[in-house]
Amino acid sequence: MGIPDTWWKSSYSGPGDGDSCVEVARRPTRISVRDSKTPQTAALTFATPSFTAFIEALKAADPGR
Repeated sequence: MGIPDTWWKSSYSGPGDGDSCVEVARRPTRISVRDSKTPQTAALTFATPSFTAFIEALKAADPGR
């Protein structure tokens, strides 16, 4: 079966709109993302290198973040 995922939200999440976030779980070969409002629904899963490239592209598009 495997080790259950440990889900976490951004430190920027807070009350109000911050409750409408995604949660992320990391494993050595994949990253899973789910909606924090409905954690029982399916998660999207990405290969770690693909998710890393996606995050780096977001950072490059908005260097002030």
